[in-house]
Amino acid sequence: MDAFLDRAKNIHTTQEAIELLWEVLPSAQPETIKALELSQKAHEGQTRKSGEPYVIHPILVAVITADISGDEMMVQAALLHDVVEDTSYCIEDLIEIFGEDVAHMVEGLTKIIEIRDEELISSGSDERLINSALSFRKMLLASIKDVRVLVIKLCDRLHNMITLDALSTEKQKRIAEETMVVYAPIAHRLGISKLKNHLEDLSFFYIYPEDYEKIDNYIKSNAQNLHFKLNTFIQNVEDIMTQNLFNKSEFEIFGRVKHYYSIYVKMQRKGVSIEEVLDLLAIRIIVQKPIDCYSVLGLLHLEFTPLISRFKDYVSVPKENGYKTIHTTLFNKEGILEAQIRTEDMHQLAEYGIAAHWKYKGGDNAEKDNGVNLQWLESLHYKHESIEEFYELAKSDLFSEDITIFSPKGDCYTLPKDSVALDFAYAIHSEVGENATKALVNKRKASLLTVLKNGDIVKITKDNKPHLYCSWVDTVKTSKARDGIRSACRARIKESDTLSAYNILATLFSQDSKEIKDISKELDINDILYKIPNQLDFYKASIHQMASYMGHKQVRFWELLKKGYKVPKAKEIEHFTFFTNKPLDGVDFDYCCHPKMGDLIVAFYKNNKAIIHHKLCKKAYKKMINGEEMIYINWNNSKLSRYRLTISLQNQKGILSDLLSQLSILNLNILSIELGIRNSERAEFCQIEVESSEGKKEILSDKISKNFKLIEIISLDDAYNK
Repeated sequence: MDAFLDRAKNIHTTQEAIELLWEVLPSAQPETIKALELSQKAHEGQTRKSGEPYVIHPILVAVITADISGDEMMVQAALLHDVVEDTSYCIEDLIEIFGEDVAHMVEGLTKIIEIRDEELISSGSDERLINSALSFRKMLLASIKDVRVLVIKLCDRLHNMITLDALSTEKQKRIAEETMVVYAPIAHRLGISKLKNHLEDLSFFYIYPEDYEKIDNYIKSNAQNLHFKLNTFIQNVEDIMTQNLFNKSEFEIFGRVKHYYSIYVKMQRKGVSIEEVLDLLAIRIIVQKPIDCYSVLGLLHLEFTPLISRFKDYVSVPKENGYKTIHTTLFNKEGILEAQIRTEDMHQLAEYGIAAHWKYKGGDNAEKDNGVNLQWLESLHYKHESIEEFYELAKSDLFSEDITIFSPKGDCYTLPKDSVALDFAYAIHSEVGENATKALVNKRKASLLTVLKNGDIVKITKDNKPHLYCSWVDTVKTSKARDGIRSACRARIKESDTLSAYNILATLFSQDSKEIKDISKELDINDILYKIPNQLDFYKASIHQMASYMGHKQVRFWELLKKGYKVPKAKEIEHFTFFTNKPLDGVDFDYCCHPKMGDLIVAFYKNNKAIIHHKLCKKAYKKMINGEEMIYINWNNSKLSRYRLTISLQNQKGILSDLLSQLSILNLNILSIELGIRNSERAEFCQIEVESSEGKKEILSDKISKNFKLIEIISLDDAYNK
């Protein structure tokens, strides 16, 4: 595909683009010719940033779509994908000319509104996450019913990437970043490695040009030696196979150097130079039948020493995107190389993913027939009001390596790398996740937060009630587990707030909480009382509404005064603000939950004192159910988040002073500092607990990492972080 894309990149006239299209589709249908003609007519006079005719872009997107899918209806949609957005044509026109199927795809593509050059946000701006997330959600929403829309959009982005040189450096980087975090992971999930690898490498070129150049220089300067090693190894493997009952016509072997971004990721993860990357070279062995894959594997392991820890069998246990191949890493005289063994069908699926069905079988409903699992797309949650939260949940499913976990019955589940047992519980069913109590990992007792390894056998034990801690949301890896925990915690918090509201009003008016509940039903405010513990203005309005109701019902206020009713007032004690009509002599903390600064809290009223609990404390929940007296409480300053930082310091004079000075500049309140063990003659670890007004751990981490080597940052916000 490299040569094909190089040719597409160097096309500057409409005629050249059309010639390439007919090369890829030598027997085009009349509708495809009609779509080309309409696209030329609709875009007449329009130009791209480079000054070239705009119609070149949809034609070359159609070329890439044809190469990937071979499906002419998709090609027609690709030719027309900008017509509705940029010209006078509408969807109804396309339905009349090309039918509903093609028009439906064009409509889906139109809904994915491209972020225009002039709207691109600076790479360093906080707004870039929002824009990427919005674009990402539009893509998924537009394609949830027809995955062909997603494939065409990926082809569209690939052509944009190969023509980025017409834009400014800042815009190049911005588009490349979005491609890396939005488009390449989706191509991976659809199993289209041809698209994924090119999108990653092109993005890598613009985002990290210096790192790209280093890898490029190494590969080019060592090209002859690398190809010599590959050719020698290929010849050795070919000889072994022909000597062991394989005819040359029954298999094919070819070699490759791993694509640049893949090399870069391995270097970063393992902290090694390019010379130390073990499987820089790889060969692919294409055989006729699945059983032949295992025959070849046996021959290779008998002839060469395998690196067993790197062996992966995706033939018997395919990846979630349908990928099937045996991977093994081998020692030989030429060094260490990876061998991938697959059949021709497996090869086409690995290269083209979901598009392999259209390309080689000419059918619809590819996701049902070619083994590509689109459950991740169908199960993503689209109803989150927070776009940042939606993006966080979705990217956890897209941006990670996969591991395969088994149930005791042998059912396999694909999870992101570093998933915990609770992720597995949620993968089985949401109810299993919510009610899980413990796990058995490989028949050994384990906590629900045990990190799982590829191939683990896991059994989940559950009962009939939830056992969740809200802080677990930071530990689980899958969107299903995160969303499940957040939903359960939101429901629990809302329930606690509603119970607190009854008790707070009951205490204020010296009434029974059941009577307050009856009054709120009469006033039809029962469904919104949960706002009282968090919104002082709403609390004041509710007091007035309740008092008016009581007066209307002939409950004289002298009777309330007799029971101790007074006009409530704000009162500050230590770090807290109260709003009550009860005498307050002080504040105590119960022993059970130890809330920290900024936590969600509630206050019970006993012996003229406020007894403070974490809002999610089980003991506090029982007190709320029992209708114990409560009063309104809030922190009297802006919420502070608490973190534990582990920082590696160079063992040199004044470095600790510099660190403390920098933390002060970042407005961090230092609670404790502890110098740890020395990790070399030149550096040692230091652990610091701080409070910060910055609620997002990632933002604070980025700020600290600019000046110091931050090893770890842990949020200490939640009282339930066990």
